[in-house]
Amino acid sequence: MNEKIKEKLILVDGNSLIHRAFHALPPFKTKTGELVNAVFGFYSILLNVITRYQPAYIAVTFDVAKKTFRHLEYADYKATREKAPQELYDQFARVKEGLITLGMPIFEQEGFEADDVIATIAEKMKSHVDIETYILTGDKDTFQLVDDKTFIISPAKAGTDNMVYDSNAIHERYGLTTDQMIDFKALRGDPSDNIPGVHGIGEKTAISLLEKYKTLEGIYDNLNIIKGALHEKLEKGREDALFSKKMVTLVHDVPINLDISEIKFKFEDFERIIPLFEALEFRSLIERIRRVLPKKVILDEQKQMSIF
Repeated sequence: MNEKIKEKLILVDGNSLIHRAFHALPPFKTKTGELVNAVFGFYSILLNVITRYQPAYIAVTFDVAKKTFRHLEYADYKATREKAPQELYDQFARVKEGLITLGMPIFEQEGFEADDVIATIAEKMKSHVDIETYILTGDKDTFQLVDDKTFIISPAKAGTDNMVYDSNAIHERYGLTTDQMIDFKALRGDPSDNIPGVHGIGEKTAISLLEKYKTLEGIYDNLNIIKGALHEKLEKGREDALFSKKMVTLVHDVPINLDISEIKFKFEDFERIIPLFEALEFRSLIERIRRVLPKKVILDEQKQMSIF
């Protein structure tokens, strides 16, 4: 008997996609002078993935522009990150306008990051045995969520295929299990978020330690048999490592309400956004929508459209 084909949920990291599109595309404007490159890129990526995966469900997450629990526990969290230009933030409203037009639910929660909301939704979806979750993001923080029902779609550069990460792909890339990705980041830190990690421990050393001792706690339980400069680095960085692990671990119980019926999606719904795309002069996106709407084309894996 053939295994039942699972339905798919596309869980979109809105902040990640908008930032990626803004930096990947030239700063083109409409005839009225409105900058729209991030809006165009966001919907180009989204249309590509929806056309390819034909999801039965979809939801979009965003950060809230306020401090999170991580900022409250660690005053220097993301303190070294350069503020994005206002021209990027100005395009968020247009992206959300399109999502509302499409009827796509938006999830965001004050005090938490979009990644925490993603982790919570992915956790809730595990009770739905016939649904697989595909997280559309350029952020590797979500690698810790990958399992036999949860996957990462990493948007590719123009002209190449999206990268889909399952447990095997992550192991091939890092030599680690998805369960070890939290400890991996806790050891090596994350300069973009100002997560300290253990000073002097890079990617190769972190991988080597986790291959041998499995977990961060396992490393420190065996610290007495680790010699030389590495021992000194780990001993000195013990507090930072344990604190970093707390900071990089995503929350799986953000207080959100998830009604499966409210995140249902039909490809035909994309027709609703055509008037907005006409106003924004996204002629190529309109052509793509109209090209696939009548046929509901499922693209062959070997013939995926480029993102832009």
